[in-house]
Amino acid sequence: MAIRKIIRGEDPILRKKSRPVEKFDDRLSQLLDDMIQTMRAANGCGLAAVQVGVLRRVCVVDAGDGVLELVNPQIIAKEGTQREQEGCLSFPGESGVALRPAMVKLRAQNRHGQWCFYKAEALKARAFCHECDHLDGVTVKERWLKKT
Repeated sequence: MAIRKIIRGEDPILRKKSRPVEKFDDRLSQLLDDMIQTMRAANGCGLAAVQVGVLRRVCVVDAGDGVLELVNPQIIAKEGTQREQEGCLSFPGESGVALRPAMVKLRAQNRHGQWCFYKAEALKARAFCHECDHLDGVTVKERWLKKT
């Protein structure tokens, strides 16, 4: 395992849409292992592959109850709203209030290609949405509510 460099600021790669994962192999497992170690070293609760320079639909989330490895994640349902402070490892020291669903249901493959289903609320729901946004080239700054 290795700690990878997190892409920060307005790097254009953060605006690119990630491609689906088709091969579930040792390279994918290594990427997931590295991303987990990188996220932990940065004290984050989520990290998308694009944030370490890999344009694949892969992210990891740990909202305090263990790491989830999400390959080709898709949000399949949303309910309610929550309005909370949100930051990002790619924009250290910055944060803003974002409007997110209060509950999401998500499906994703694991490192072996098996489909898994998750229901999340609160921080985990925000993290799922945040990381899926990264995979679509959307940064948290676009989600922050503007001060009036």
